[in-house]
Amino acid sequence: MPSPYLDALARIPSRDRELDVLGSRTHLVEYGPVDADRTVVLVHGFRGDHHGLGPVVAQLPDVRFLAPDLPGFGSSEPLSNHAHDIEGYTAWLDAFLHAAGVHGTAVLLGHSFGSIVVSAAVAAGVPTPRVILVNPIGQNALQGPRGVLTRLAVLFYQAGAALPERFGFAVLRSRLVTRIMSVTMAKTDDKALRRWIHEEHDRYFSAFANRQSLLEAFRASVSHDVSEFAASIPQQTLLIAADNDDITPIEAQHRLVSLFPEAELEIIEGVGHLIHYEKPVEAANAISTFLR
Repeated sequence: MPSPYLDALARIPSRDRELDVLGSRTHLVEYGPVDADRTVVLVHGFRGDHHGLGPVVAQLPDVRFLAPDLPGFGSSEPLSNHAHDIEGYTAWLDAFLHAAGVHGTAVLLGHSFGSIVVSAAVAAGVPTPRVILVNPIGQNALQGPRGVLTRLAVLFYQAGAALPERFGFAVLRSRLVTRIMSVTMAKTDDKALRRWIHEEHDRYFSAFANRQSLLEAFRASVSHDVSEFAASIPQQTLLIAADNDDITPIEAQHRLVSLFPEAELEIIEGVGHLIHYEKPVEAANAISTFLR
């Protein structure tokens, strides 16, 4: 199905780029005017790539966005000298900002697993004027409403890594598993939008480089959460949370925002862990207000 946000995104200038970051090639798409007053770097979620946050980008044509594919995902190469853990991704993000020429000037926005990466990086001293976290992982995924499914996912990834390569890849790229995940997370009653979301996951969810980097990233995603780093983030921070998120319930988001020295919580209703797909206009409005 065509994206419901395609026309708006098509009106925004975009440029594909590649940068050498820590000895590996990072692919990114740059959106918006190069002379914009504000630059925002987007850090996507686990198994996603730069496409995922496109619907939000489409609502903010006056902002310059840099949307890289995380190492090992999309069109970016895996890290060659670091593990794909929180420390490795933190080092990559710091080096990426240098390579892109926006170190210390770009606002950092992380979605889902990207919220952990951004929080860890800023807490470790990576400079940014402000922080935006969309669907932040506010507690350990094993403790969330879908903790049982998370434990099943752990077994799934372990099996995919242990099987012979051909069969392991087939398991990890299973369209059935992808569809189960997609159906679980989508909350909209709009049938056309649900179909498009499922097709997006079918199209991009299996674009990972190899099983080792995927397993390392998955372990990082379920072993950490934003609450570990919140107290060490002095910058103004915006949390954009959903009232029906299966990974971090809204009660945990209220606890999370209290851990930051200076943060505000924007709650979007009628949506779960896919704010960027189902409610990008509401998310963009919150982001625009925060940036002003």
